[in-house]
Amino acid sequence: MPLTFAVSLGLALLVHRIRRGRALFRTAFLVPAAVSYVAASLLWKMSLFNGLPAGIANTIGGWFGADPVPWLQTTSPPLYWIVLVTLRLWLQVGFYMVLFLAGLQGIPQELYEAAALDGATGRRLLTRITLPMLRNTSVAVLMLLFIAAFQAFDEFYNLFSSGLSGTGTAPVQTPLVHLYNTAMGSQNYGIGSAGAFVLTALIVGVTLIQGRFTGFGRSGE
Repeated sequence: MPLTFAVSLGLALLVHRIRRGRALFRTAFLVPAAVSYVAASLLWKMSLFNGLPAGIANTIGGWFGADPVPWLQTTSPPLYWIVLVTLRLWLQVGFYMVLFLAGLQGIPQELYEAAALDGATGRRLLTRITLPMLRNTSVAVLMLLFIAAFQAFDEFYNLFSSGLSGTGTAPVQTPLVHLYNTAMGSQNYGIGSAGAFVLTALIVGVTLIQGRFTGFGRSGE
């Protein structure tokens, strides 16, 4: 969540500064958000990080003298986190970048002009105007990231569904993956259904608490 938030905000700030071709960059970053999580997971698993010497990641590493590595196996260091992080960043960053762009375009230009007359530049403009004015957008993005984190399923299940190192045990299990394995794998449908209700209540409760403390949606903020 923090990495996705930071990268999305950084890209939004960069694209917002572009005067020509802004729509092209915005579309280019947003297109991956329309890609199926299942299709993207299989692409990462079978092509980019398949662990074979001919895989794209190992091929690029070979250009720099690195040996082929099994990306999705339980090795030390745990390289499968690179696969997970890059996949989720590619799928999510564009969507949240567009949200930040919308927030940036809603900031009155007069504020920057007045601050520039007072001698504010660069970092001071970012910390004194841009970030405070993006407060509601930032809270909304954090809420969506939190919900998406608890709802993560497709990429984790498809990346590790065949098991690692022949053990059949995935090193990373999200709540939904665990509930799916409990209900469908072990056929404990009662426990799976109860867990789904608990997970839903947890998401709703934490979201309401977060909105309460951040003041999201209040008039005049």
